Amino acid sequence: MALTFYWASGSPYSWRVYLALEYKLVPFEPRLVSFDKSEHKTREFLAISPRHQVPVITDDGFALYESSAILEYLEERFPLAPPLFASDRRARALVRQWVSEITSKIEPAIEILVDEIFYEPEAARRNRKAVADARTALAVELDRIEPRLGGEWLSGEPSAADFTLYPFLAMFPRFERREPELGLEDLVGPKLRVWMKRIEALPYFEKTYPPHWRA
Repeated sequence: MALTFYWASGSPYSWRVYLALEYKLVPFEPRLVSFDKSEHKTREFLAISPRHQVPVITDDGFALYESSAILEYLEERFPLAPPLFASDRRARALVRQWVSEITSKIEPAIEILVDEIFYEPEAARRNRKAVADARTALAVELDRIEPRLGGEWLSGEPSAADFTLYPFLAMFPRFERREPELGLEDLVGPKLRVWMKRIEALPYFEKTYPPHWRA
């Protein structure tokens, strides 16, 4: 029985799992969850995701949410597929180090911007200090990442680290559509820009791209 993947368009957490599924060549059935239609609040969905969140996977009666946990599960569930966490112990530890850094340093700043810019349509009511602090945090972290990029990918081959970071940075133009003065794209250095283009050149990238972003 194929794995089922519940996801939402534009969710960076869904996107990292979608990229990972395609990279590992996992057979799965995608199910797009519409928040506009409150599909995340249905009794059926709450049975597999009690926090109303995406992504979620179900695999032969087993349900799992939280994107980081899903990536780990996919790695163990499909061990013969291309690895998300590398085969060498030290290389695997470095991938997990990247993922930990991204989720603890980049993700909180992105969540602040989501709350202030996407969920507060009136610019005058946004917490300007919170937005400015989030931008500063992103600037600091991206400045730290830029000189560490010595190869084609964050850590050897494509990995969970790449699929965790990319969706966050891909949100920058979406934020700037609502607040052009943010200048988030200016924070992305030349090495990171090349790396992002490399992700976008993956043969399955277009399949994973958030459909509502094409409008």
